[in-house]
Amino acid sequence: MAKPNVISKEALIQSAKTCIAENGLEKLTLQSVAKQANVTQGTVYYHFRTKENLMMEVVRHVCGSSWANVKNSLLPSSEKLKKALLSAKSRTKENADYHRLCLSLIVSSFQNERIKEQLSHLLQSENQCLTEELTRLWGKSPIDGVSLTTWGILVNALIDGLAIQALVYDDFSAEDVYLELEWILVRLTEKMM
Repeated sequence: MAKPNVISKEALIQSAKTCIAENGLEKLTLQSVAKQANVTQGTVYYHFRTKENLMMEVVRHVCGSSWANVKNSLLPSSEKLKKALLSAKSRTKENADYHRLCLSLIVSSFQNERIKEQLSHLLQSENQCLTEELTRLWGKSPIDGVSLTTWGILVNALIDGLAIQALVYDDFSAEDVYLELEWILVRLTEKMM
């Protein structure tokens, strides 16, 4: 028997993440989330209205949790950056559904202006977080003429591009590439000291 329809959006997002982890992105539906949460499908529909809205909230939750872990850490900025890279690397293989989910939403955004706007805000937030950490770490750009804002965008684009390669290239060595990306950032940091 389904629970009364009093359930938080957060609990439904957790149920959606469980559905994705257990059954894959292809089998994610509002109905599967309702079944996982032991509520009616109408309850899930009330909170999200569409599968795309549900997917967007899952992406926002994963991204927000990851950045909150980094930002709230008491580690120095150089260690926070390493932590962010480790988190991103973990999502290339172990939690590849996150990036598959993001890419599905990107494709949806070509036809759905609202999803595009939400993804735009999410990317801007990620870029800003990276820019803030690089600013704390470097103080100024390691290369004259390249702003710290551009560095934040470039690092974010590198991370997203690496995730795409990990999704489509079976022999992609995330371990090596992320280690070398970390090395590049460390070398740039040393240049600033």
